[in-house]
Amino acid sequence: MNPETVHKLVREIEAKDASTAAHTWRVVLYLRAMLEARGVRGEDLMLATHGAALHDVGKLDIPESILQKPGKLTPEEFEVIEQHTVTGYARMIELDVEEDIILDLVRYHHEKMDGSGYPFHLRGEEIPRIARDFAVIDTFDALTSHRPYRHEVGHDAGDKAIAMLIEGKGPKYDPDSVELFADLYRNGKLDYILSYFNDGADLPGFGSVDDQELTKSIRA
Repeated sequence: MNPETVHKLVREIEAKDASTAAHTWRVVLYLRAMLEARGVRGEDLMLATHGAALHDVGKLDIPESILQKPGKLTPEEFEVIEQHTVTGYARMIELDVEEDIILDLVRYHHEKMDGSGYPFHLRGEEIPRIARDFAVIDTFDALTSHRPYRHEVGHDAGDKAIAMLIEGKGPKYDPDSVELFADLYRNGKLDYILSYFNDGADLPGFGSVDDQELTKSIRA
């Protein structure tokens, strides 16, 4: 996928939801850390970066009144939110994206191991590995960052999020994905992301940092 197209779409997503910028940086770096630990390198790592950056591209089609709602969503509003995986996938197809890593991540990142996720209620290994990894990452970030309905995050949010992921290991989240992410967290491998890409950080534009710089930051 053309990097310029990725950067353009990321800017559009950020323009619609300012809080997305920090979220995008974090999930990209979390995923790269996991894949680096698995030994993934080269083109597959870059494709995963693009997929992570665009995982919520379907939210461009969601009304801001729902995206930014400070209270609990109604069942009808949540049904609209659920469609972002489908519309995001459709956008990728319209752009002639053919790489499975990107398509699988955008389409399946809200599936759960027990079939309780969306939009297709896939189970277990029916869910592509990249989406199983990302489901852990996305949940962790949701629990440790600001949201329209939550403006305060405690200092122990990371520990609590890891505990919740471990509790959901098997029924909700892939055990291998949880263990790998938890190990990176416990060993301080994710500290720089939490410290320097937090919701209050002064972030560079996503397109201003190339793949070599991203890789250096992970290996630092």
